[in-house]
Amino acid sequence: MDKPVNVVTSKALEIGYGKTTVAKNINFSVAAGELCAIVGINGIGKSTLLRTLGHLQPKISGEIWQDAEQIEALKPEALARKISVVLTEPLASKNLSVAELIGLGRQPYTNWIGSLTEKDKQHVQASMAALELTGLKERKCHELSDGQLQRALIARAMAQDTPTILLDEPTSHLDLHHKVQILKLLKELADNHHKTIVFTTHEIDLAIQLCDKILVLNGKSNPFGKPHELIAQGAFDAIFPSETIQFDAQSGSFRIRK
Repeated sequence: MDKPVNVVTSKALEIGYGKTTVAKNINFSVAAGELCAIVGINGIGKSTLLRTLGHLQPKISGEIWQDAEQIEALKPEALARKISVVLTEPLASKNLSVAELIGLGRQPYTNWIGSLTEKDKQHVQASMAALELTGLKERKCHELSDGQLQRALIARAMAQDTPTILLDEPTSHLDLHHKVQILKLLKELADNHHKTIVFTTHEIDLAIQLCDKILVLNGKSNPFGKPHELIAQGAFDAIFPSETIQFDAQSGSFRIRK
């Protein structure tokens, strides 16, 4: 069985708000089955880029492609079946159960009153199982830990059954164990379900170890490629001020200068 074709691409992309540019000269291409991190310092435009890729805000110039279509050409219903987005914004209601929250991912496919069909319920159950949430399905979202809630949000995106999943800081507010757990789950979703997964993160060390591709937003050339290629290019060396933090190419990690 052939793997599904899905590629998310940006060409000469410029992002920002109105006429104010946040970042430009953004070029990358992420295929089905690949996990890609967007990294860079605070304020460099990571979240703005993610929202632009999800068509939640307009680009300034350039191109964003989902397979052979520019995202601006996609109608809302078609877009919702191609791209799911997990943002850092709080839930409108944390009184939903885990199963109800994940069921919201099926909205692009349900009828006008939002009734779930047997097929929809199967997607919800499969998503809960993949994110190890079946035992928590009746738990209210306000009763979940940060890590459990993040897994539930990812499960909602998985239930939406889109080829592309975009996540903004999926490991924020988590301890190291749960950061690794979430990123490994994303890697498994990309590998086993052939999803194109793009996420923003400050966990550059972990991204280097787990991701297939990385986009380094640096306000200039914005290098993109496989982690080992970026290390060889010195792409991580100048992310942080050199007098305080140094990138060690041998270990692929950052060290504090003493």
